[in-house]
Amino acid sequence: MLKIKSVLDKVLQWFCRVIVTIMTILVTYQVISRYCFNAPSAISEAMARYLFVWLTMYGGAYVFGKRQHMNLSFVRDKFPPKIKTMVEMFGEFVIGVFAVIVMIIGGYVQTTTQMIQADPSTQIPMGYIYSAVPIGGILIVFYAICNEIVLSKQLKSYKEAK
Repeated sequence: MLKIKSVLDKVLQWFCRVIVTIMTILVTYQVISRYCFNAPSAISEAMARYLFVWLTMYGGAYVFGKRQHMNLSFVRDKFPPKIKTMVEMFGEFVIGVFAVIVMIIGGYVQTTTQMIQADPSTQIPMGYIYSAVPIGGILIVFYAICNEIVLSKQLKSYKEAK
């Protein structure tokens, strides 16, 4: 499982870099076309916005998997190591449940209902744009399971040390 996580990390890292590169090109083109040629491009603006949504979903999953996301650890850090690990496991579980209910199930419903509506400027079905939410949720659940495995091994090492 950790080998799959390592490969997925590399794929997501590469994918997010490509998205940022494309967004940079699109936004630069948008600025040049707007201010130099006085002819803003609606397509580049829409594509940059949609790529930003994808970057948020996939980048968020990647950072969650690396456990480098922002958290409020001042209360958790006051606990002894064993309790601290148990609190982290509970947090991973809660985030996993949230990802299943809101992102996967809710995102799937939103994606399927938006497949009939197309973006006016790009003519891309909005469901493709919204598909980043359930896919990001699946990635977060996968990472939550991986993190739970690592934390359970850490918790087990505390018990064996006694």
